[in-house]
Amino acid sequence: MDTTDTSAHPHVIDVTDLRRTYGGGFEAVRGITFAVPRGEVFALLGTNGAGKTSTVEVLEGLAAPSGGRVRVLGHDPRAERAAVRPRTGVMLQEGGFPSELTVAETARMWAGCTSGARPVPEALARVGLGKRAGVRVKQLSGGERRRLDLALALLGEPEVLFLDEPTTGLDAEGRRDTWELVRALRDGGTTVLLTTHQLEEAEDVADRLAILHEGRIAAVGTPAEVTAGRPARISFELPPGYFVGDLPPLGELGVVGHEVVGGAVRLRTHEVQRAATGVLAWAERTGVELRGLDVRSASLEEAFLGIAREAGTDREREAAA
Repeated sequence: MDTTDTSAHPHVIDVTDLRRTYGGGFEAVRGITFAVPRGEVFALLGTNGAGKTSTVEVLEGLAAPSGGRVRVLGHDPRAERAAVRPRTGVMLQEGGFPSELTVAETARMWAGCTSGARPVPEALARVGLGKRAGVRVKQLSGGERRRLDLALALLGEPEVLFLDEPTTGLDAEGRRDTWELVRALRDGGTTVLLTTHQLEEAEDVADRLAILHEGRIAAVGTPAEVTAGRPARISFELPPGYFVGDLPPLGELGVVGHEVVGGAVRLRTHEVQRAATGVLAWAERTGVELRGLDVRSASLEEAFLGIAREAGTDREREAAA
């Protein structure tokens, strides 16, 4: 195992102006920059084609960048693969294992190619596959195969762990167990970079995240920072005979937008206390019961969708110019 002192490198993962272009000139990654310190869970989010997998493949050393600079543990992950690979774990979006081997045989085979591999029974127990060690891979469910993928990624007790859609195919219990394990790894000093389409899970587990859109970073920061600029939401149902026009002037309440579906009203505001107080005071004065009243800050999903909408609007303006 490489023993190079990486203490001089403040970031375990360092990406500067990364670009990746495929044949035909398609630029999948268009100059992105971010850094991940030791012991952080960092999530890369984005729609299909946003550049997530193209970025992760470069970080894993599986592909060369078309431009820019990438360092993992202070090394070029492709040119200095021998210094990086023994210290990283990789869970691909889709693993491929010999179907006739048992779970334990698969793990032993993988351990034979892994520096400082932990005991196979321990690795399998860690992901809840201890009782399935003698089962052939072809008999595993999709979720169990993802657990096996994770077990193999953790065999070498990696300093850096790359997880590509780690909870795909898992049930609710499996997802919960996976994220608990990720948190435990983070608390032990492991740096985790993950991609996921499960925005609620990313909001819950990631210390920081970046939202990619069309090969560029549209937003980066903690989940709270990314959602901070988005309006909060106040939802309720008006009783029959009442309409949104009966409310106090929405502008005076600090409402920046609203939707009405049937009797259900959704208000958007950056001044949630002011708006909620105004609505509740009106309901008290008029004796109206606001059923289904719900007041909440913007979610990561709303920020994500907002970024996509804004990017689409910008494209339309550019096309019309």
